[in-house]
Order: sequence, then C-alpha cells, then structure tokens
Amino acid sequence: MTVIVECQKRHEGSKPKALRREGLIPASLYGHQGSESISLTIPAKVAEKLLKEASVNNTLVDLNIPDLSWKGQTILREVQTHPWKSTSVYHISFFAVSAGTSLDLVVPLHFVGEPHGVTQEGGVLDIMMTELPIQCTRDNIPDSIEINIAHLKLGDSLQVHDLPLSEGVTAHVEGDRTVLAILQSRNSEKSGSGEGAEEAATA
Repeated sequence: MTVIVECQKRHEGSKPKALRREGLIPASLYGHQGSESISLTIPAKVAEKLLKEASVNNTLVDLNIPDLSWKGQTILREVQTHPWKSTSVYHISFFAVSAGTSLDLVVPLHFVGEPHGVTQEGGVLDIMMTELPIQCTRDNIPDSIEINIAHLKLGDSLQVHDLPLSEGVTAHVEGDRTVLAILQSRNSEKSGSGEGAEEAATA
C-alpha cells in the first residue's frame, strides 16, 4: 500500500509549539541526500489521516514538497507522540528510498485457519510472534505475511524459517525462533493426572 502526502518546508526559527498551535506538525525527511535532512511541516489533519492509513516501518509514502520541487517515495520511519496522549502527534520522520535500497521493516503476521490440534485434539494455540522484522526493497514490501496454520497438530510448532516469504523478502531475525506452537491445554493435563491418581488409588 502507498499513501500520498504533501508537506511544506519549515521556516527557519519556527518553534514546534507555535507550529502545533497553528495546526501544523513538525516533520523531517532523511536519506534524500546522504546524511542531510530537510525540516518540514505537515497539516495536523493530513498527519492524522496518514497515521490511520500507514504504519511505521511498513508503508510506502509518496511525499511531495512543492516549495522545494521534491517528490519521491519514502518510508514512515518514526512518529513521536505526547507521553500519555498517543493521539497528540509531536513529530514525524520520513526516510527517502530508491528502487534498489534495502529496507529494514516490520510486517504483521496473518494466521489463516483453525489448527487441527485445537479443533480436533483439544490443544491451545500459543502465539509468540505477531509481526516479523524483514529486509526487502521498496518494490517487494508485503502488507502482511499470510500463514496457513489449519494443518498443525498437537505438539507442532512453527519457526521463522518455516514462514512463506515472497521472493526478495528475508527475515531479519533468527530462523529457529518460534512463531507459534500447539500446546496441550492445562485442563487436559489436570484431567489426565487426576485419572492417573484415581487408577493408582484403586490399585
């Protein structure tokens, strides 16, 4: 998914608090010219809409800066908010990306189906990872990684190296890290131990 946003260059000497009172959010663009950065402003309403549609380190943003004659694709790199009011945005950072640039991103994991070990064997699904750090180019950014888990049985587990990653996408975490497992439920364990105790007492 790509989001289109228009920003303006921030005037030198402008204060963040004053900008926010005017309905503008301070922003910065990095990566367009090495280590050089551009100070920008983005209308608060545009920022709110952006944050509803885009995710940090996941969504491509087509950034347009008319007064600098600059337009290009970026990644929403960082969003700073009020310490206890998450809806109050203080600052937004964008990072420019080119076609061949390798990006470090985080994408959600989407589990499809109900495991056999849960529906037929009474187990419980224990999910340990809901998102995955990856490396890819801007042309290969997945919105999510879809994983079919319907076939998993009691005692089965899924590791990072088992995930169906598309071409050009690599996991940026250890391959043997466990994503999820189908475990025996505690109720089943208690039931089993109780039956064993009764048999021992009868004997």
